[in-house]
Amino acid sequence: MRWVLIAALALLAAGCAERSVRATGPVQAGPWVTVAAEPVAADPTRPERTDFGRFRYAGGLALTASDSNRLHGLSDIRVLSDNRILGVTDEGDLFEARLRLGADGRLVGVDRARITALQGPDGGPLGGKLEADAEGLAVLPDGSRLVSFEQRHRILLYPPGGGPPRPVNSPEAAFPPNGGLEALSNDPARGPDAWLAGGEESGELWTCALRTPCRSLGTLPKPFEFGLVAVTPLPDGGLAYLIRAWDPLRGSRIALILRNAAGAEIDRLELGRPLTTDNFEGVEVLPGKEGGLRFLLASDDNFSTEQRTLLLAFDWTP
Repeated sequence: MRWVLIAALALLAAGCAERSVRATGPVQAGPWVTVAAEPVAADPTRPERTDFGRFRYAGGLALTASDSNRLHGLSDIRVLSDNRILGVTDEGDLFEARLRLGADGRLVGVDRARITALQGPDGGPLGGKLEADAEGLAVLPDGSRLVSFEQRHRILLYPPGGGPPRPVNSPEAAFPPNGGLEALSNDPARGPDAWLAGGEESGELWTCALRTPCRSLGTLPKPFEFGLVAVTPLPDGGLAYLIRAWDPLRGSRIALILRNAAGAEIDRLELGRPLTTDNFEGVEVLPGKEGGLRFLLASDDNFSTEQRTLLLAFDWTP
């Protein structure tokens, strides 16, 4: 038994070590970066496979930057008009790019990429990991951008015209240092100035607004070993949310869960070995074909050479 325990601890230590290796590389001279997008299969054992229940794989990419060491730690994503993508990172950067689609609508690449530092309320860059650990991103109808942070747990609102952010209402809860407000999205069901915020470890979900404090909507169902990492509202008033787990034996496992407006689960997508998976932390929903939806998943590589920054697209038919 003693040797089993020692072996388990060694595996855990090795897994944690792999996840904490710092990526190195050139430092970009300006905001623009050159991003290479390598196609990836959803199922490496069967690269031609596209069907995953009612989800159909619509292309995936592994992103790397040849002229920057900042394209890492992607924690959440949103897609704006003209297929422009926004993402925030664990070290307080804003990643912007445009998605490129093939003639069949599949995800084939990104271009026009840039990486800039998020501002703090004083107008300067956010200082240090404790201040800059951005985890969630939401875009309100007026163009305002909300970013949630852990370590020093808070939500900042960035005005649509640019300029320094200001703190806004955040759930009054005790979060662990590395398990805070991972999940963030707008909340159209409750108004144009409302947003949803979710706690990673607890799975608790709150609705907040500019003029009213946050109130709890209860806890989203999840297994105890999974953390809530992303949410996005569905067009019919339902909710999609992403949960994630990791251990050194099974690696990363995720589940994208869809619930209708009444709260009932209507479908889910689960990814784990041998399927392509990683530390997925971001989800966005887009209109799809023939009344369906497209889900875009983004992974955080933890600044590790053993992990990847992935974008995967899945089309879902009701």
